[in-house]
Amino acid sequence: MTYEEVRIRLYEMADEKFQKFSSALIPGCKNMIGVRIPKLRLLAKEIVKEDWRRYLAEAGEDTFEELMLQGIVIGLSKCGIEEKISMAENFIPKIQDWSVNDIFCSCFKCANKNREQVFEFLIPYVTSEREFEQRVVAVMLMDYFLTEEYIHQVFQVLNELKHEGYYTKMGIAWAVATAYAKFPVETYAYLTEWNTLDDFTFNKAIRKMTESYRVPEGDKEMLRRLKRK
Repeated sequence: MTYEEVRIRLYEMADEKFQKFSSALIPGCKNMIGVRIPKLRLLAKEIVKEDWRRYLAEAGEDTFEELMLQGIVIGLSKCGIEEKISMAENFIPKIQDWSVNDIFCSCFKCANKNREQVFEFLIPYVTSEREFEQRVVAVMLMDYFLTEEYIHQVFQVLNELKHEGYYTKMGIAWAVATAYAKFPVETYAYLTEWNTLDDFTFNKAIRKMTESYRVPEGDKEMLRRLKRK
């Protein structure tokens, strides 16, 4: 499937009402066509059955969907971890909104079997000056590194993410809240003893925990008392 064929397919799948609704929810997205994510995933699955390397080499980023599709194809592609990381390295600087960011991260499932390599790959982005490069770190840690082996390293890295961008802060808060659902004892210790989160991010994390159905009701009042004024 050539790049031009993919573009035609995208416009054929466009939904004007969905475009108007979604574009208002995603600040920073460029030229949204209006294709729903499930349809993009199905198209990506078709592409990876063919010459996906050619597609990625030719693909542009004129529209939100084209960029999103590239992120999904990278995640679904069958190749070694070195090539996968190389493709991610080329793709991450293109991210300009939270939606492409988070879908790309959720599709990067090779991290489950290659945690050491992926963790090392993420570390240079910790000090990036780009908002979404830091959000990639937070969301990747949340998606693939909330394990017994990595939980303390996750908190150490989250402490080091210091970008002032809203979406970096919200990514960190989301990661901390998810960590509490999986590792409540370790996360509570982090919250009360050694986090260096700014007040906004800390309070957003507390709010996400108290709104989560994955956090026991009995814990929520205790967490609310930690909120900073």
